[in-house]
Amino acid sequence: MDTDIDTAPQVLELRQYTLHPGRRDELIALFEREFVETQEAAGMAVLGTFRDLDDEDRFVWLRGFADMASRPAALAAFYGGPVWKRHREQANATMIDTDDVLLLRPTPGWQWPRTARAPVGAEAPPGVVIAAVLPWGRARPGDVDGVLAAFAAAGARGPISFTTEPASNNYPRLPVREGEAVLVVLASLAGTDAQAASLPCCDELRRRLPQAMQLMRLAPTPRSLFHP
Repeated sequence: MDTDIDTAPQVLELRQYTLHPGRRDELIALFEREFVETQEAAGMAVLGTFRDLDDEDRFVWLRGFADMASRPAALAAFYGGPVWKRHREQANATMIDTDDVLLLRPTPGWQWPRTARAPVGAEAPPGVVIAAVLPWGRARPGDVDGVLAAFAAAGARGPISFTTEPASNNYPRLPVREGEAVLVVLASLAGTDAQAASLPCCDELRRRLPQAMQLMRLAPTPRSLFHP
């Protein structure tokens, strides 16, 4: 991975963008051409980029930082840099809302993706990523294992999990959702039939995890590091 972060990021943002109708592909093409290597050169890791299969105007992505202390400088370097300034009007023109952002930390034992980054213009990989956002205010540490077991029982593989980063947002120019505790789990379904298989998988997860939760079926974009 071409990034200045030498170890697994310890702080992550799960970012969900609501876009103007019909403009998601435009944003993804711009993002993958201009905003991947430039963010990583500023000290961030672009770990996952996705199309929401159930909302054609939603773009979801996952960005990592070495730690909270390094986050403000990395964000300032990118958003104050020449590439964002050159392309921000085009990017912002595709977006309605970018404030649905969760600031997260990995649960113990996670490993970040080590797959090679595909080049610009590559085809999207097959498969689906299932993402769940669960309320976690009263959970106990061992409860994570039960959630991961539910993913495995539903047929989703290789789950990784994150909980809310308790530190305050230290880059207020970019809002995040604060005052809530969540568990976020990402897992994969591989193969060309993954989109069809993801529907019963999600039904099974809803049965096994009856808590109020957001459940997303995500298709990785061509340059996403996190994919089946």
